[in-house]
Amino acid sequence: MLNIPKVKLGIVAVSRDCFPVQLSERRRAAIVASCKEKGIEIFEAKTAVENEKDVLKALDEVNAAGVNALVVYLGNFGPEGPETMLGQKFNGPAMYVGASEETGKDLIDGRGDAYCGILNASYNLDLRHLRPYIPEYPVGTDTEISDMIADFENIARVVLGLSKLKVMSFGPRPQDFLACNAPIKPLYDLGIEIMENSELDLFASFNEHAGDERIPAIVKEMEEELGTGNKYPGILPRLAQYEITLLDWAEANKGASEYVVFANKCWPSFQTQFGFVPCYVNSRLTGRGIPVACETDIYGAVTEYIITCATQNPPTLLDINNTVPKDMYDENSKAFEGYKLTDLFMGFHCGNTAKACMKYAAMDFQRIMHRGLEPDKEPDITRGTLEGAIKPGEITLFRLQSTAGATLRSYIAEGEVIDVDPKSFGSIGIFAVNEMGRFYRHILVGKRYPHHAGIAFKHTGKVLFAVMKMLGIEDVGFNQPANMLYKDENPFK
Repeated sequence: MLNIPKVKLGIVAVSRDCFPVQLSERRRAAIVASCKEKGIEIFEAKTAVENEKDVLKALDEVNAAGVNALVVYLGNFGPEGPETMLGQKFNGPAMYVGASEETGKDLIDGRGDAYCGILNASYNLDLRHLRPYIPEYPVGTDTEISDMIADFENIARVVLGLSKLKVMSFGPRPQDFLACNAPIKPLYDLGIEIMENSELDLFASFNEHAGDERIPAIVKEMEEELGTGNKYPGILPRLAQYEITLLDWAEANKGASEYVVFANKCWPSFQTQFGFVPCYVNSRLTGRGIPVACETDIYGAVTEYIITCATQNPPTLLDINNTVPKDMYDENSKAFEGYKLTDLFMGFHCGNTAKACMKYAAMDFQRIMHRGLEPDKEPDITRGTLEGAIKPGEITLFRLQSTAGATLRSYIAEGEVIDVDPKSFGSIGIFAVNEMGRFYRHILVGKRYPHHAGIAFKHTGKVLFAVMKMLGIEDVGFNQPANMLYKDENPFK
């Protein structure tokens, strides 16, 4: 994937001076060996931190090695001051974990007490206003710790990406479609840069790319990708021109940032001026790691980028759109087994989902826009969608959003796409999430979330939840089980 950070992990062992330092060093080496067996690359700093001078030595080691995500490992109780100073002075995300005891046959000189040391570390981390990643159960054997490090690698990739991200938007929200609009100040608080532009800026740049010598090569790429689904080949040169326009804009304007996403207005005047709908181009760039959110959804673009970094796979942005009809539910009872009708919904958008995430897909036209813009003629300016069924399998619903009062919130819910024909248009699929009906009412509706949901094509709730906590987002909603009432849920329903 393009446009995402490369994580360089490093591990530093710490040791309280009244414990044998060799205990931490030996346990650290075992973790590195376990990581190697699992294909996890990690730099092993040889300095074991016992005091503040050791902190400086260890930092010199990891910085010289290019480490940008640090595992602080309590191989024994650990020195709470130096070990938390290490995280404070390290310029990147950090993780704190400790060693579990290895055998009942060696609990005299071989006992490390890291179980106790993590408690002291947590207090000192709070004194320093630090938010490192601390796993749900942060002590373990070498193999257990290496599994935690694998999660941390994905978490760190998101944190690093957001710290060097620029959102480029084009155009304001339409008056009657404000649902995705929200204050952008909280994004600056996360270290994200935002560059808001006029649609005229985009249109002018697009026109300047007319006849660009790169257009034929992009058209050929599109033809190869679409294959037999290339229903409207005549629109491809316009789409290729637009794709080049966005890529050139990103390169020319990312400035001090390293990574970019787009949030672009795509209707109602886009079609009449540009002469197409941009959905297929949005899908292609998102599939390469450069999310392009439609409808000037800035938080949607950031949401997609978080998913991209967490999974290293393309995301999509879909409307939580419509219910599944009762007759469709009854006719496919075996496929929906284990789910209530209210656990189901259809996720839809015009045609912005990457082809790799589709069961089948073809170039088509946007039917809703066609009704209004060119109802009595063959599609022309409404061509450009990628339509078809979204592939079945695991998904995670996720969104980062600001309230009107500029407070960040998030939600996470794991589920799946069911392999049943949705019998409709657009990029669309039938989604199943346990207790979706209650989640819809008490999180999505109750907390005023917009209709756009980020979709990860795997279960990645554990990573996304940890990221939200590292970013300081306290309100993270999820699909609570039936025996767990939401705060405002009516117990007498």
